[in-house]
Amino acid sequence: MKDYTEGNDEMKTNRAKKMMLWFAIVSMGMSFAGFTSSYIVSRTRRDWLEDMALPEAFYVSLVVIVMSSLTIHFAKKMIQQENQKAGMGLLIGTFLLGVLFIWLQFRGFGEIINEMGINLTGPTSNAKGTFIYLIAVVHIAHVVAGLIALLTVIYNHYKQKYKKGKTLGIELAATFWHFVDILWIYLFLFFLFVR
Repeated sequence: MKDYTEGNDEMKTNRAKKMMLWFAIVSMGMSFAGFTSSYIVSRTRRDWLEDMALPEAFYVSLVVIVMSSLTIHFAKKMIQQENQKAGMGLLIGTFLLGVLFIWLQFRGFGEIINEMGINLTGPTSNAKGTFIYLIAVVHIAHVVAGLIALLTVIYNHYKQKYKKGKTLGIELAATFWHFVDILWIYLFLFFLFVR
């Protein structure tokens, strides 16, 4: 069994930061489990729309978020191999894909409102639509947090703070970004199949 008290102070700090991120990820995952559980329980309501389709923009956003997971994965690899230029290009690509994802989410909301006539609140709202809005907006907030982390990593990479063996920032940002991506895949499939 590995002794987690071994190593110098930097190694201990790095392990602690990684552990804190994993605690946060588990906590956020539990929040979304609560949202989706409430969604399931609410399906028994009389005003539940079983035939409500997901907007097309959500399908496109799924592809975009998967692409962003690939770009951050390869950005981390390039930075660890000290290929600075490729790493920076992939980081910026990931950031732009994240922004595109958020734009597609709001475009999806527009489709729900304009094409399906379902609003968040008021007489043209319903429980299913409100759940989709709420869960997607909370997920968008997590993507914004990921974008802020990416901006920090881009800045630090520009300042050449990442050297071989000293890439904790990009590792933490990539782990969080993958979590946000996997979370959207889960939510998308959940909305698609749990009607």
